[in-house]
Amino acid sequence: MRVEILSTAENDLEKGFRFYEAQSAGLGAYFLDSIFSEIDSLAFFAGIHQKCSGYYRLLAKKFPFAIYYNIQDSVIMVFAVLDCRQKPSWIRKKLMNY
Repeated sequence: MRVEILSTAENDLEKGFRFYEAQSAGLGAYFLDSIFSEIDSLAFFAGIHQKCSGYYRLLAKKFPFAIYYNIQDSVIMVFAVLDCRQKPSWIRKKLMNY
């Protein structure tokens, strides 16, 4: 299956990168490498994750982020990459806007 990262998720990744890069030089790049590794794993494991607010949710292993995706016609569409430290109501509201 093909994985497609939507612009909304790209914006989330950029925000995460800037946050971690501000904490320590190079940490932003490590964040992106880790998250892209998780996203790449969806080519093999898409659909096995728990559904949350209408999306499959993959919890990242090294950072407190969740990757929200759906599968349409053999294409895995990544809608959001959100910080799990946010209020659950904020996350639900953000996901409802997609």
